[in-house]
Amino acid sequence: MASYTAQSRESGRAPLPIDSRRDAWWTSPLAFILVMGAFVVYTTYRTFENAYYEWGPYLSPFYSPLLPLKIMVPVPGLGVKMISPAIYILIFPLAFRMSCYYYRKAYYRAFFGDPPGCAVAEPFAGMRMRYTGERAFPWILQNCHRFAFYAAVVFIVILGWDTILAFQWHDAAAGTTRLHIGLGTVVFLVNWVLLTAYTFGCHSCRHLIGGGTDCYTCSSLARTRHGLWRQVSFLNARHALFAWASMISVALADLYVNLVARGIIADPHILF
Repeated sequence: MASYTAQSRESGRAPLPIDSRRDAWWTSPLAFILVMGAFVVYTTYRTFENAYYEWGPYLSPFYSPLLPLKIMVPVPGLGVKMISPAIYILIFPLAFRMSCYYYRKAYYRAFFGDPPGCAVAEPFAGMRMRYTGERAFPWILQNCHRFAFYAAVVFIVILGWDTILAFQWHDAAAGTTRLHIGLGTVVFLVNWVLLTAYTFGCHSCRHLIGGGTDCYTCSSLARTRHGLWRQVSFLNARHALFAWASMISVALADLYVNLVARGIIADPHILF
């Protein structure tokens, strides 16, 4: 076995050399780099594009709620441009997602190699400073997660309302509203379900419901909390799955609205 000379993060626990594991431990960090990298690039582009985010009853989740803020700023070489309303919106879901316990583990390993895999040495372990956890800037900001959760719940309600509106087709000529079921409504519904499962499977939600109590059978309220805690624990055990699925689904929902608004694809739908 190759020798390992760098210091371990924890006293008495020396991880294996990075070349000593023979399994494909690197596939998970690599997959996260590719998927998360593509998501960041696409989200950044769509945020600053500030166009093609609405069609018929569909509103892109990146731009919901559609704030009536029209702040104009001079941009060198481009004249005066309006700040995209998506910038004000994405701050809150992004804070929740980037401070999520699963995402912390995933991007610490994938982008910082901290460590790149279980029982695998950090590639630059010999150069790192003393391990301080998340008690120093900027990592101490991760403690905002519980507050970001509250904001995320508000956005779940907003996106749920958008999903309901996606089923309503307003006929301006007739002055009526008809039931509308299309591919876009399915996309919005699936996206909302996945985002809801991801949000309420959060560790902060699990602690909020089931934490701070010593007895789950001492009262009807405690028994109710225990029942809710078990349901949230079911989602929490699948938190990584919903984290991946919801990240992909919210991007696909925006992409669908984008393509329909551009006229690149048609939205197959039925009106009742």
